[in-house]
Amino acid sequence: MGNQDLPGVLVSGFEGPCCICEDHVGDLQKHFNLITMQEFLENKTQFGPKIQAVYIWGGKPAVDLELLQSLPSLKIIASSGAGLDHLDRKLIASFGVKVANTPHAVSSPTADLGMALLLAAARRLVEGYRLAISPDTENFPTNFMGQEVTGATLGIIGMGNIGYKIAQRAKAFEMKILYHNRKCRKLEEEKAVGATYCERLDDLLQQSDFVMLAVSLTPQTQRLIGRRELRLMKPTAILVNIGRGLLVDQDALMEALETGVIKAAALDVTYPEPLPSLADDRASASAPPRTELRALGRQTRGRRLHQAGFLTSSRNSAP
Repeated sequence: MGNQDLPGVLVSGFEGPCCICEDHVGDLQKHFNLITMQEFLENKTQFGPKIQAVYIWGGKPAVDLELLQSLPSLKIIASSGAGLDHLDRKLIASFGVKVANTPHAVSSPTADLGMALLLAAARRLVEGYRLAISPDTENFPTNFMGQEVTGATLGIIGMGNIGYKIAQRAKAFEMKILYHNRKCRKLEEEKAVGATYCERLDDLLQQSDFVMLAVSLTPQTQRLIGRRELRLMKPTAILVNIGRGLLVDQDALMEALETGVIKAAALDVTYPEPLPSLADDRASASAPPRTELRALGRQTRGRRLHQAGFLTSSRNSAP
């Protein structure tokens, strides 16, 4: 617990797997009295009225009705990252509390990882690594080949900040870019990256060699990619998900991989995380081709430092 004269901010903790980023602590403590969830739970009467903000890192602390009722002075909930699907915004608004996030801070790192996943899956880097370190490997099979990226068709689902930055990177690989979005980008933006709008998602799925999910999770996009959509994709297609795990029907995806409906999948996110079957067969060289990184897309040191300052500006804009 820090300076009692500073505004109180509730954080998950400073240690353990669910702690806030250590790079943030020093900067935050210059402006706020950081109160851990454990401290709060041990003495709600003392700390509840002092907490004016909740700082969410990695989805923690969870904000529910009980917590909101325990924080009478709460003004703002600041969530690192772009997605807000982990928050009940209607419930939060009913308490007169604002919500802030950092969508622009994560766009470039997430787009970078999206391309890294695409390349890793296309060139079979994970499978190659497994073969390289296996004590049973004497020679690489002569037919161990990846897929061409240069000149291939990339279908981007969700052309917001992240989706557009993916398109900028894909252009450098001379890829043909299709995209599906709620609305078209401006003509000059399309021309800048050579992107073509697909009004129908089915058209994008049928034409793409790679399908990249960069869309937000909403009730409308939950399980956007299911058995039907996977069967529309080419048998040589690779699915890349850098959005949210629930965008994809995971059972349908596992079935599609095991039966050859699509070629491979590269996942920054799954639901649940990690997938039980991935945990069971991760070390198996015979496992269906997929790459799982568990939400590394937003994790870079520069991005973390950028986020450390946003709580201060969010606080200043709060009522």
